[in-house]
Amino acid sequence: MASLDSVRHGSARPALPRTYLVWLAGTRASLLGDAVLYFPLGWAASAHGGGTGALVLTAITLPRTLLLLLGGAVGDRFGARGVMVVGDAVMLAATLALALASSRLDASPRLLVAVAAVVGTVDAFYLPAAGAMPRSLVGKAQLPRALAVQQAAGQLASLLGAPLGAVLVAAAGLTGAALADAATFAVVLVVLVCVRPAFDVERSPRAEGLLAGAADGVRVAAGDPVLRSALLLTAAAACFLLPVVSLLNPLLAREHGWSAGAAGLIAGGQSLGVVAVALLVSRRGTLRRLGRGAALGLCVAAPGITAVALAGEAGVAVAVAGGIVTGAGSGMFACHIGPLVLSGAPGTHLARLQALLTLVQSLALVVGNNALGALADAGGAPVATAACAAGACAAGLTGLALKPLGRLRQP
Repeated sequence: MASLDSVRHGSARPALPRTYLVWLAGTRASLLGDAVLYFPLGWAASAHGGGTGALVLTAITLPRTLLLLLGGAVGDRFGARGVMVVGDAVMLAATLALALASSRLDASPRLLVAVAAVVGTVDAFYLPAAGAMPRSLVGKAQLPRALAVQQAAGQLASLLGAPLGAVLVAAAGLTGAALADAATFAVVLVVLVCVRPAFDVERSPRAEGLLAGAADGVRVAAGDPVLRSALLLTAAAACFLLPVVSLLNPLLAREHGWSAGAAGLIAGGQSLGVVAVALLVSRRGTLRRLGRGAALGLCVAAPGITAVALAGEAGVAVAVAGGIVTGAGSGMFACHIGPLVLSGAPGTHLARLQALLTLVQSLALVVGNNALGALADAGGAPVATAACAAGACAAGLTGLALKPLGRLRQP
């Protein structure tokens, strides 16, 4: 257990800057709008069959994955705020066009795929910029708390998005959901125009080509022992933590004869654990050694995943409790890995390293989902879930043993 000295002392903490809180409120509203829109898009696509539904999802993920590193280079070249303004303006126009088209015509597969492609393309540039933006709004000393509040708000937005999307589809259809999302983009656009960064962040040289800049972001991360270790831990978390809720919980519920509601309770327990830890960190601060905190998060999640894997005979309550512990470990990991990367990254490479972090997570998740799905088919969902617990524990212990992660301290 970490000593009391490893946690930031002092009961009186300066409040987070108002500009950051305004920016956070706007961007989380937009994130909620996106989460609300994803359900209606999937619902409308499902009316045309599973192939169309898969094509719409692919139209989002493929351009986002292919263009992420380029998006990071653009963010470092032209500034995170400017990229976000352009991205919000494009998405405002796209969602208004979707609302207009769906109100006059049926939601054709071509329309849905086109909108999905716009979403994925904008995400490739917007996500790295949004990830780098807090560095220009808060000082390094407040960065961990700021990112913890962002994590909690983002988790709540994601949690509420699907249910709100279902309600909107029932009440107003795809048109209403698109208009709601457009309203959130309008709010963020106003916020970004009004909010001014409080801290200067150096931009990448204009003489550097964008493709060369994207490659240089990979070079910097691979050559820095702290950033390299952080990326490896992120890949492990994506492979062993994320599939537990999205893939293995439904498989476990079906195998044990539980209802869909039971699977939802387990997922809700994990979200509760993430939010609780994020709020705690936002108030009390992170562990002084950020790398150790991220690695400990994986170790904390491991027994929770084990409880979920072994809950067949014990019942749903044990699985829900395991989900809460899993979420607590996930929240601890996320609240330490974010400031670790943002604090350790050069100012000229903030967006590029955020892009690389997202790309590593996405690729590891694809590999993990497919491998765990095959293992669940061969040996059962409990075996695949137990493999996640073992993998998370092994990754956490490895992270604790890595010297670069142990040396970096949060001031």
